[in-house]
Amino acid sequence: MIHWLEKKYNLKSPTQNLELEKLRHQLEEYQKNSIKEDKEMEVSSENDSEVDSEEQKKIDEEMRKRQQQKKRIMRASVSAEVYGIHNKKKPYVPRVIPKTEEQKARIKDRCMLSFIFNSLEDKELKTVIDSFEEKRYKAGQNVITQGEEGDVLYLVDSGELDCEKVFKAGDPPTYLKTYKPGESFGELALLYNAPRAATIRAKTDCICWALDRECFNNIVKDAAIKKREKYENTLKKVEILKSIDPYELGQICDALKSKNFKKGEYIIRQGDPGDVFYILDEGKAHAEKTFEDGKTANVKDYESGGFFGELALLKNEPRAASIVADTNCRCLSLDRMAFKRLLGPLENILQRNSENYIKYMKK
Repeated sequence: MIHWLEKKYNLKSPTQNLELEKLRHQLEEYQKNSIKEDKEMEVSSENDSEVDSEEQKKIDEEMRKRQQQKKRIMRASVSAEVYGIHNKKKPYVPRVIPKTEEQKARIKDRCMLSFIFNSLEDKELKTVIDSFEEKRYKAGQNVITQGEEGDVLYLVDSGELDCEKVFKAGDPPTYLKTYKPGESFGELALLYNAPRAATIRAKTDCICWALDRECFNNIVKDAAIKKREKYENTLKKVEILKSIDPYELGQICDALKSKNFKKGEYIIRQGDPGDVFYILDEGKAHAEKTFEDGKTANVKDYESGGFFGELALLKNEPRAASIVADTNCRCLSLDRMAFKRLLGPLENILQRNSENYIKYMKK
């Protein structure tokens, strides 16, 4: 019989299905007992006319805790759900909330400022923009509260919001940071299916765009994972970055921005201020330098994994040469602030790979 079931339904382990049924049965029993206890408590509180205010507070608090516990268990049961023959995962259908063209353009601009959305392709970004819902908050109003369940990510459109966290029960909240337009918050509860880790309160009247869990998990999270994997493969080709550890590599991947250049287009122009560091992800390019006598010469060729623009950032000097795209190119970039923060500055990493750096400097 077991062999027949394995063959017919392609089950690797019937025991796993039995365990799942057992867990579902236990959950149903818990829910029945919980409902029964809640009703008994409600009847007790309604019939006892001599219950004082302090006792009533205790009953109310116990009821609140029970409700939160049930939510956590139900959330865990959903997270642990097994999809199979009798429980197939439904295809994701994104919601579309009507917006004006001006609103769509504003959301797109804000998304481009937030690292969590800059990995989206155009089609994915359009889906996310359509799914956003406008939320308005008055100064002093909580947008999210520490400890509560979280189903929404927020993108700040206008105004400012303060973030504070209680680290130990009974202690006053500690201020952490102020969120400004273009920044997002609330993604941790969605990523890890956990309660809110901090309280976010409107410092001024503000407008936020709210993104639901389904859209985040199906579009944003998947795109971020794919982006990190792709960028990690590119960064591993970069000579001076081969010595950095996986954590540093991940931090750099999350901060990288992608930009396309057409064949013949200047990526960098000699003499311009240097405020961006580039890594060539796809295509070919070359460096050309114009000398004092007016002559121009090609001084270096670049392929995927090549990098340029870091010396101008380190020395705070104008670009020493131009970089021209020989084919259509895709470049990954870090601006000055991210470059200094993540590459720490670059000399610290170069010291771990000094041989390659010296070889590069002599070219």
